[in-house]
Amino acid sequence: MIGHALAFLCGDFALQQFTQLPTLMWLVVIGAIACIMARLRYFYGLFFLLGFLWSSGFAHYQLSEQLASSLEGELLRLTGEITNLPDQNPQRVNFELTLKENIDKLPRKIQLAWYKPTAILHAGETWTFSAKLKRNHSNFNLGSQDFERWQFAQGVGASGTVSEHPAPVRLTTPSITQINRWRETIGNQLTARYGDNLSVALLKALTIGDDNGLSPAQWDIFRITGTTHLIVISGSHIALVAGLIYWLTLKLCARLPIFRYSPPQMAAIASILTAITYASLAGFVVPTKRAVIMLGIVMIAGFYQRQISHLHSLALAILGILILNPLALLSIGFWLSFLAVVLIMYRVDGRLKSKSNWQSGVDIQLSVSIGLSPLILLFFQQVSLISPLVNFVAVPVVELFLVPFALILVPLVFIAPVIADKLFFLLDSLLTYFMQGLEWSSMLPYATINHPQPSGFAFALSCFGLLWLFAPRGIPNRALGLILNLPLLFPIAAKLNAGEAVVTLLDVGQGLSVSVQTQHHSLLYDTGAKFLGGGDMGKNVILPFLNHQNVKKLDMLMVSHGDNDHIGGADTILKNLPVDQIVTSVPDKFDGKNAIYCNAPQSWNWDGVTFNLISPVEKFDDENNNSCVLKIQTSAGSVLLTGDIEAKAEHWLVSNAAEQLQSTILVAPHHGSKTSSTQPFIEAIHPDTILIPNGYRNQFNHPSKEVIARYRDLHISYLSSANDGAITVSLKNDHLKIESLRGTEGKYWNFHP
Repeated sequence: MIGHALAFLCGDFALQQFTQLPTLMWLVVIGAIACIMARLRYFYGLFFLLGFLWSSGFAHYQLSEQLASSLEGELLRLTGEITNLPDQNPQRVNFELTLKENIDKLPRKIQLAWYKPTAILHAGETWTFSAKLKRNHSNFNLGSQDFERWQFAQGVGASGTVSEHPAPVRLTTPSITQINRWRETIGNQLTARYGDNLSVALLKALTIGDDNGLSPAQWDIFRITGTTHLIVISGSHIALVAGLIYWLTLKLCARLPIFRYSPPQMAAIASILTAITYASLAGFVVPTKRAVIMLGIVMIAGFYQRQISHLHSLALAILGILILNPLALLSIGFWLSFLAVVLIMYRVDGRLKSKSNWQSGVDIQLSVSIGLSPLILLFFQQVSLISPLVNFVAVPVVELFLVPFALILVPLVFIAPVIADKLFFLLDSLLTYFMQGLEWSSMLPYATINHPQPSGFAFALSCFGLLWLFAPRGIPNRALGLILNLPLLFPIAAKLNAGEAVVTLLDVGQGLSVSVQTQHHSLLYDTGAKFLGGGDMGKNVILPFLNHQNVKKLDMLMVSHGDNDHIGGADTILKNLPVDQIVTSVPDKFDGKNAIYCNAPQSWNWDGVTFNLISPVEKFDDENNNSCVLKIQTSAGSVLLTGDIEAKAEHWLVSNAAEQLQSTILVAPHHGSKTSSTQPFIEAIHPDTILIPNGYRNQFNHPSKEVIARYRDLHISYLSSANDGAITVSLKNDHLKIESLRGTEGKYWNFHP
């Protein structure tokens, strides 16, 4: 069974590497081969093909549930049920709507945002909304998480914004049988009785899986300390609570022999029901499904007095989850959850000599923290160095005190509020000290390290090395497993030669950010936008990309001008990376940071690559035209960065610096707006390709149709970050190469223009 489950998983995994799904004809051929393998009893090959075919069917269905491009931007009338816990504040509410009436062949599940809502939404309610929808689309860059993959795996087929006209209409209230109504009722009761504070937000996360009340800063603390798994309802929480109920039921039934079944059988039934109930409160995410299935298998086997190994129960859990939803494989939580269990089994099962409880706890914690590090580096390019120590203290605090007390508190709030108040006073103190300890730990130097994404070879070698290192005593030379981790710890990055450069137009939505790397230097031109609700493109896109490229410091940060979509991420960059020099047309916005004005003309040479600052020579009466204009020149070609200059600055450049303008690649001025890219300016540059930094379906309609028509009339090819993701221009070996990330890394679930 173990081999069959792994074969099924491998077949599913193989499908997820496709850029396009196999056609029906190929699926029929593969199905015929599977029948032949079944006839010949090649069961491993059969399960591999079954995994491939099963996931193909799900993926085809899911793609059919995506919004048609012809319906984007249309005002549509949607009637459906709110099927999650709405994330609501006075400015905006985000929620998930599952349609009940679908006459326009719309996706069944849609993510909606309602700005300045005029009503409070509740889980389980049925509403009719008017909304404009768009296809699933997110920024697409190296080092960042693929949000389109997450939406696809969750079954979300579109996202949109609610319109006030016609006004939304509530049709029905939630049914009493809906679990989301129970979850929301619990959360509302906790807030109403104890206020909207951090302790209540943590209690909601631990009891009903509602993490909407936790801020990005608090999630950063959990990430740095490696305690995220303790805050969300995980498999360990469910196993702990189910185990506690098993023990209590076993003792109770042994003293009250009035039941039809034996005490172990009654304990097994109570344990399974408890696990299902707690997992339901968490919304049945992947780790909870794994825990419930594994626990159910073990308890059913115990009920019928059958023995089943831990590995067999894990294999059945994998098969169960992938049969129910093969797209669960796209979830990072799937891999972290199952591999954590595998590591624990590998360290505990089959050992001749058992350790004491505290030694076993330390050993398991170290094994899981170290063993999951390669996977965490692969997914996040970051790992917490203090995680083993913090978890050694935090795990027993959460598992033995916070979770049990929190679950006891929930029913007491409804049936004995006075007792609940006293218990909350204790929990509030514990949670306060708990968060203070985590916050202090997160501020320790080198609490976490950023690391380049490992290659497939280094990752595989590290996994084999850790298996060797964690092997039982008697396996020779176990310490040599550390050597196999050296390629992961000390990656050999491909170095540029003198005279070479790589210029990357990052996908920061409606904004601009360009990374320039030479043999020994790095320059960042603009930093994308900062958002009203918190966060910015520096944190979301630029830092993960620079970390992926192993950039430890910037030799120059050049901010073309002061608009938010160009300067918004600068503070984040300056707080997290050493920057030798800041050059900008708005030095007053970098007070105290020794920024200098980008006076032109000036030039410098880095590693055989020439940088020419062409503009501004004289100040214009608006910020856009004062943008720093930079040309990067190599023997393979040149790239011209123009910020947000418009017709006035373009005319000045054509009249006064025409001989410096000609470039192979042009990053379109002002995102391709109709007030820029004038024909004389484009003709003076005479580019082979134009790269357009714009947001998908942005409110300014950039790039304008007139500008695109002008590019086509001049027979100039163009790419846009909205359609193509991050775009890389490699200037190497006297050869220029342009690659779009969606073209090289995009999978079948990703956006296609």
